[in-house]
Amino acid sequence: MHLAVLGINHKTAPVELREKVSLNGDACASLSRGLIGESGIMEVVPLSTCNRTEIYAVASRPDAGKREIMASLGATAGVDLRELESCSYFHEGEIAVTHLYTVAGSLDSLVVGEAQILGQIKEAYHAAHENQTTSVLLNRLFRHALEVGKRVRTDTRIGENPVSVSSVAVEMVRKVFDDLEGRSVLLLGTGEMTELTATHLVSNGVTKFIVSNRTYSRAEEMAAKLEGTPVAFEDIADYLPLADIVISSTGAPHYVLHKGTVKKAMEKRHNRPIFFIDIAVPRDIDPGVNDVYNAFLYDIDDLNEVAQDNAAAREKEARKAEHIIAEEVDDFMRWHSSLDVVPTILAMREKAEEIRESELAKALAKFDSDLSENDRSSIEAMAAAIVKKILHSPTVELKKAANERGGYLYVESMRRMFRLNGSAGRAGDTGGNKEKPVQDRGKDEKPER
Repeated sequence: MHLAVLGINHKTAPVELREKVSLNGDACASLSRGLIGESGIMEVVPLSTCNRTEIYAVASRPDAGKREIMASLGATAGVDLRELESCSYFHEGEIAVTHLYTVAGSLDSLVVGEAQILGQIKEAYHAAHENQTTSVLLNRLFRHALEVGKRVRTDTRIGENPVSVSSVAVEMVRKVFDDLEGRSVLLLGTGEMTELTATHLVSNGVTKFIVSNRTYSRAEEMAAKLEGTPVAFEDIADYLPLADIVISSTGAPHYVLHKGTVKKAMEKRHNRPIFFIDIAVPRDIDPGVNDVYNAFLYDIDDLNEVAQDNAAAREKEARKAEHIIAEEVDDFMRWHSSLDVVPTILAMREKAEEIRESELAKALAKFDSDLSENDRSSIEAMAAAIVKKILHSPTVELKKAANERGGYLYVESMRRMFRLNGSAGRAGDTGGNKEKPVQDRGKDEKPER
């Protein structure tokens, strides 16, 4: 069985493409169910965030699996395959494992050290587990990835003075407005990202908030926390002229602010500037807004410049994290290699031989010198024959499993029955779909859009 990942991220694709392949929960579930069984694909976990869409899979034929995943992603997102192929990456085996652990350790994030990605991975895995598209390999891989992410944050200082996309957005606002006191902010959307951004704005002196959301009651709740003004979503155009800064992260599948609306607002403001930060994927604000005089629009890709400063400051801690990840990848690959048929047959025979020798020594010791050498040889031969016959059928079935679809499941079952997995009690070592996934979430691991 081959582990593989196909994906695009902020390093390989612009936001215009990423927003097309951004998948919600239903789309992820549909894509996964469609892939299971195609070209020998056995397990699937999609991971879709504002900065990446990745499909992790277990396939019997990696080349065919790649084609199926690419085709399914393109069809689901309505993207031309040539465009997708030009911006995608495909990793197999150890490189795929390293990639996921690097993502979990936040080393592959737009903002190195951000905490949200671990929550996103946890939610993606949980959803796939609930949809029954994971089994032995991806269960182990993703549970281990969550452990790796936590270890990186515990054993390094990469998460000190935590920086997120929201804090980077506020940093960009401060570069335009030296003093944020007295500025009026319009928040579009009331999700966790918007709330985090509002918290950073408050710490920088902002006191005037206008809050809008499609569900008005949620706008009222956030406005109450910020001592701001709740606004119905359909009334945004009326309040836009009052805003110096607009932060948008609604999760809508289409633009919620258009060029024409902004142009009218600027006329009412007598062309006093408005600073727009669109941190949503898909984007909330029409890119044409940038053409309006004194309207300054920045999307999530524009945050990269500030993020690079952050990455440089954390380079030393990132190197420590890379060392941790390398150790953990080795650990996983040793376990993965144990699922091969030959090592399993050898380990099974060694275990049986240990038991035979131990029990035979106990039995012969009771007879002391009453047995002749011929009698001892006969008893030893009988014990060896019993072990050989007991192991014959499992050995034959294991060899057959090597060439069968899903055979690794049989191999893992044999390893568990014979207790060949060593420290199999650690989280993530077990396999079946019925097992409950990890549910706990640290306070700094909230999903980020």
